[in-house]
Amino acid sequence: MPVHDVSVIFIELGATACVLAVLARIAARFGVSSIPLYLCAGLICGNGGLIPLNLSRSFIQIGAEIGVLLLLFMLGLEYSGDQLRSTLRSGVSAGILDLALNFPPGLIAGLLLGFAPLPAVLLGGVTAVSSSGIVARLLAEPGRTRHPETSTVLSILVLEDIAMALFLPLVAVLVAGGSPGRIVIAIAVAASVIALALFTAIRFGQSLSSFLAHQSDEVILLSLFGVLLLVAAAAERVQVSAAIGAFLVGIAVSGPLAEQSHRLIAPLRDLFSATFFFFFGLEVNPRNLLPVLGAACLLALASILTKIATGYWSTRPLGKGLRMRLRAGLVLIAHGEFSIVIAGLGAALEPRLGPLSAGYVLLLAILGPVAARFAR
Repeated sequence: MPVHDVSVIFIELGATACVLAVLARIAARFGVSSIPLYLCAGLICGNGGLIPLNLSRSFIQIGAEIGVLLLLFMLGLEYSGDQLRSTLRSGVSAGILDLALNFPPGLIAGLLLGFAPLPAVLLGGVTAVSSSGIVARLLAEPGRTRHPETSTVLSILVLEDIAMALFLPLVAVLVAGGSPGRIVIAIAVAASVIALALFTAIRFGQSLSSFLAHQSDEVILLSLFGVLLLVAAAAERVQVSAAIGAFLVGIAVSGPLAEQSHRLIAPLRDLFSATFFFFFGLEVNPRNLLPVLGAACLLALASILTKIATGYWSTRPLGKGLRMRLRAGLVLIAHGEFSIVIAGLGAALEPRLGPLSAGYVLLLAILGPVAARFAR
């Protein structure tokens, strides 16, 4: 690559980082989440935006994907294997309630808009799952993990991700016109990988932590980052969410190693997660949003109500009052990475699915952190 091309890339990336830093300062000054500001910056600088920039998309995309992994890894650090086991046992009913309330709005909206059955099912998947990346960032805010509803929210997120790990291979085969045999194989492989990963994280977490432990920060940082990427790659190879793999790596790390990992990985998480939200905004063309904006707003409103209902009813056994129950629902509003992946699978089947999903996700990705901040 010519030297002048490298210098242009450095200028673009450096300028982007400085802009994000300014936005982070503004967010800190007013005590709000920086996530909506990053998203809006990407929207303004993307194709069709007010100030379109010819950025190095491949580099930023890789950084964005690493950001999601680090967000989920850091969230996993907050919980031990025993806590995960108890969370999954107690949270199954909350996860079922979540999917039962949030899948139908997208499915019904798709049918009303004239979508074929399969694109309508895909739109149901878009509305069903919250953004693990955004919600993980919200849960990582100071004091949030001590809230009584956090374990319930976490169980819902984990069960959503597990459901998506089964849903994505299934719809990928259906979109490709796969046979019933291929569908059964895809689901069986995904379920086996998830079960094995959960068992390893819960049963051998202490042993893995002892093996990786070292006094050198450099050794720990390189070891954890390498293991995280390898596990995520293995998960993607078998069509299981890389986010699930990253979360389970965080669960497996325990004891003093977890505290050391938190201190070392937190700066990387902040850097790459900002890249993730900025890149998501870059991928949305504002011109494609206008024709479907009305439908996206109505669908977003429906999801806000169903997610609030999910949090409200899921935390009822805790008996901590109305504020806590509303907090649980509001933090689940944000949608993001999984919704975009699902929409991408059906883009060739239904041209309106992509723009509608993008507008819907952008609305909730902005409103979600604001609502969660308001709830606090």
